[in-house]
Amino acid sequence: MPTFLLLTRVDSDAAGSPGDLEHLEQQAMQHIRSECPEVRWQRSYAALGPYDYVDIFDAPDIDTATKVSMIIRTYGHAHSEVWPLTDWNRFKEMIHEAA
Repeated sequence: MPTFLLLTRVDSDAAGSPGDLEHLEQQAMQHIRSECPEVRWQRSYAALGPYDYVDIFDAPDIDTATKVSMIIRTYGHAHSEVWPLTDWNRFKEMIHEAA
């Protein structure tokens, strides 16, 4: 199953208190589990920088990954980007195949 990187920046007016951030996360994840049950979360991180959160997840295809991003944007009140990832060893195989 393909792996994706999800970068999320919560809208500044989405949370009035730190506890609101946890509520937004719970609400968004509930919708993801319901709408995209085949998605498997690998890791989640809080980040310092232009994004508040970095998540790594597996999804069967780009359409499902896009749906995850849409749910985060809608229910998490956030800006999100989804990047497809290629395993480093697979990338090296692709280099050798192209040579």
